[in-house]
Amino acid sequence: MSLITQLTYILPHRLLSSMARRLAYSQNPAIKQRLIDTVIDKFAVNMQEAAEPDASAYPSFNAFFTRALKPGARTPDADPKTLLMPADGHISQCGAIENGRIFQAKGQAFTAAELLGDASAAEPYANGLFATVYLSPRDYHRVHMPCDGRLVETVHVPGRLFSVGTDAVANVPRLFARNERLVCHFETAFGPMVQVMVGALLVSGVETVWSGVEIPAYAERITRKDYRDQNIQLTRFAEMARFNYGSTVITLLPPGIATLNPALQAQTPVRLGQALARLA
Repeated sequence: MSLITQLTYILPHRLLSSMARRLAYSQNPAIKQRLIDTVIDKFAVNMQEAAEPDASAYPSFNAFFTRALKPGARTPDADPKTLLMPADGHISQCGAIENGRIFQAKGQAFTAAELLGDASAAEPYANGLFATVYLSPRDYHRVHMPCDGRLVETVHVPGRLFSVGTDAVANVPRLFARNERLVCHFETAFGPMVQVMVGALLVSGVETVWSGVEIPAYAERITRKDYRDQNIQLTRFAEMARFNYGSTVITLLPPGIATLNPALQAQTPVRLGQALARLA
């Protein structure tokens, strides 16, 4: 375990993330441009894909971080039976949920019940499929829908804000089930589907298209919002949410409805809109 990962056990997670958030929203020209230029240079961000390719045009670092893409920069897989990759990034892990357990890394796992904060809500996924996608600082930080879906409920689950880098994922037990997160439940033509927006150290902001900023404020207890009567319908490939500072999105599917794209393996680079799985 690296020294940085060890330090995350004792660091004041929420205080550091709140400080980072203030910097990210600063419109001081010198501060915001230094942050933007540093990330572009360090992570080789492709600004030619952005709807606004001029890095100096963004009023804040967060505006840059959540930038839109040019029309056509990402396109959905043409097969209507394909479930789409919800974000740019890398596959952290993907595969079968085995008796309710989700693989995190060698020697590490967590349960769907822990992740969702609700044992009964996890039951439909007990032997289903999962895909965990890590969004790095260079990536497009908006999360989209794998398929058409109707929003049923969101669950804000309180937690820590560990890093979700490779070393932390390999060494912090049950990491994704311990970090602060927003669980988004959808009803689809094939049954239920969940997308979980997982926060992380310094990157803990989550915003949805239906209600705006959800995290922060940070939760002290599980908070549910019921959307069953609001008929919020999101179409395949439509934007669902974004990370105001990015992290990880986890998609859960029930058993027997789809087969994961066999090309997907741990650390595979992925792009929004490519095939995640194919319906049976």
